[in-house]
Amino acid sequence: MSETIRFVEKYADSTQFKQLFEEGMNLVEETANYLDGDGRSDSRVLARIASLNYATESMRLTTRLMQVASWLLLQRAVNEGELTFEEARSEKHKVRLRQHGPVDPENEDFLEMPDRLQDLVKRSFGLNERVLNVDRMIRSATQFRTEKGVNRVQGDINRIAKAFNASQSS
Repeated sequence: MSETIRFVEKYADSTQFKQLFEEGMNLVEETANYLDGDGRSDSRVLARIASLNYATESMRLTTRLMQVASWLLLQRAVNEGELTFEEARSEKHKVRLRQHGPVDPENEDFLEMPDRLQDLVKRSFGLNERVLNVDRMIRSATQFRTEKGVNRVQGDINRIAKAFNASQSS
């Protein structure tokens, strides 16, 4: 019987992952360029409270994107053979992906921020949500394996096949 293909091991080599990876890294770079460039001048013209909110939100944005980038880099390292799946899984506890609610379009504090920062924050929430969904799929796919690496579903299939073959030989 052929071996089952593990989703976890193949996902990082997929077109979908490569697009997600590229989008994530581009958003990290775009955010860094904005915060180090135009964002500095944008924040200088804000009122005191809005400036504090800008600083807080930019730190949250940076933290969120660094966690997403870390997750993406771990997945790519597995694909490129730099880490085994098990090594990546043990490193994953350092990555703190969190569920975030959507930005409240009526939130006055958020609306006082520069449009460009608002756009980056909204896009980071969307990217974070997509990464969380993929992470959930990977975790659920790995729950079918025991700690020893035995595929429980494959074991069930083998038992069914054995029972079927035994009934045919009688």
